[in-house]
Amino acid sequence: MRKRLTSIIMAVFITAATIAVSTLPVYATPSGLPYDTYNYDLWEQIKLSPAAYIPDKIVRAENFTYNGESIGRFASPQDISRSPYGDLYVADTGNNRIVVIDSTMSNCIKIISSFDNNGVTDTFNQPTGVCVSGKNQIYVADSQNRRIVVLEQDGTLVKIVANPRSESLDENFIFTPLKVAVDYADRIYCTAQFMFEGIMVFEANGDFSSFFGTISVIITPWEQIWKRLATREQRANQQLFIPTEFTGIDIDQGGFVYASSIDNEGVQGVRRLNPKGEDVIKKGGNENIGGDLMIFGPTDFAGPSQFIDVVYRGNGLYSALDRRRGRIFTYDHEGNLLYIFGALGTQEGTFNLPVSIEDMNDRLLVLDAGRSEIVTFRATEYGRLINEAVSLRFDGDEALAVDLWKRVLEINENNELANTGLGKAYLTAGDNALAMRYLRLGMNREYYSIAFRRYRNSILIEHANAGLTAMAVLVAGSMIFKRIRKTRKKKGDTDDTGAGFTYE
Repeated sequence: MRKRLTSIIMAVFITAATIAVSTLPVYATPSGLPYDTYNYDLWEQIKLSPAAYIPDKIVRAENFTYNGESIGRFASPQDISRSPYGDLYVADTGNNRIVVIDSTMSNCIKIISSFDNNGVTDTFNQPTGVCVSGKNQIYVADSQNRRIVVLEQDGTLVKIVANPRSESLDENFIFTPLKVAVDYADRIYCTAQFMFEGIMVFEANGDFSSFFGTISVIITPWEQIWKRLATREQRANQQLFIPTEFTGIDIDQGGFVYASSIDNEGVQGVRRLNPKGEDVIKKGGNENIGGDLMIFGPTDFAGPSQFIDVVYRGNGLYSALDRRRGRIFTYDHEGNLLYIFGALGTQEGTFNLPVSIEDMNDRLLVLDAGRSEIVTFRATEYGRLINEAVSLRFDGDEALAVDLWKRVLEINENNELANTGLGKAYLTAGDNALAMRYLRLGMNREYYSIAFRRYRNSILIEHANAGLTAMAVLVAGSMIFKRIRKTRKKKGDTDDTGAGFTYE
């Protein structure tokens, strides 16, 4: 009997465990992905999530031919840029050339290694940055030649920007451009080696204009006190409080500059600079756009993320590349962290030395200087749904995003952003009760408070007539009761006089 009872209990336990396991959320992470994908909750704890992007293709230069010959292997490439017409430009730094690949990433269109400079054949010397303007002109940061070269598509020289001179520049300043970007007015934005004052801006004619978006250094009160008390030798050994260099730049359609930098505090690695050079980026609920939040994990690299490049992807989305861990962090226009993927490693789909990131159609591309290759990532169903929903919300179409957020929650029920998106949509539609439910699941205190206040007000308005009627009845009843009580009291006082009685 005891054995039979034990068998029944074990069977019940196994059945319950099977049901529990089957009801756990099943993430759409493809098998064989060489790393975990995750995000952070409100309490900044890591939560595993489905993969938003997965490795799709490895692009290597040695697989291309040009004029019937192999173009050979990339040598320490440092930058990739997509033109407005869809072609991909690679700054093949070690080979002193620019390689142009078509939008399918299957053919080499051209190789630019030299150009005619007033009748003399001129060549590049370690070009580290490249971009293409709206006019389809090619801008090359020819670093070791200390200049920016601007070419037409046929290789004709447009202009050379070199030896900038200004009162704000030191006399001994050596111009070594690293990354370059161009806005709709053909203004050139350039990061330069050992340039801590900010991004260098050149007018369309090539004249140096100003510095842009200088990063302020905050010195704590303790550091100020110690600097005053320290000896000359101690001050000499102290860390210099100088601004941080920008590492990557990109420009959106409105002329706002997205610039990445290495933030030692791990709080802000990307800035969105308006035409005045002011940072107007939003930092989300946790006030952090610096990559990984858990920066001192027991099995992880110690220290914050180091953003080496950033790409603006449209509709308020932008992605930053972390060279320390080889991860890509994507944020929306409100500073919400959407998803994380990528890693350093030896397997295909991981990186050795990531240096640049770009988007092309529905894919993200990462240039790996260590392996001399481009790794392409395509969006999964989960990533595509998030991108579309965020884009709709950026355009103000909260209601149209409802179905997309619901499908996101079917894949990952713990997605706080999806719950918040649904909550905001229902809040816009006036369903405050349902909005409260989803905003609570999304841990969004700000909008939950708004929904609660509106819900409370709607309840008060809905029951206002009944409440006022009940209040009027209570007031009237109280007045009648007081009048009756007063009348009875007067009558009682009259009886107490002893009228009709004779005292002897």
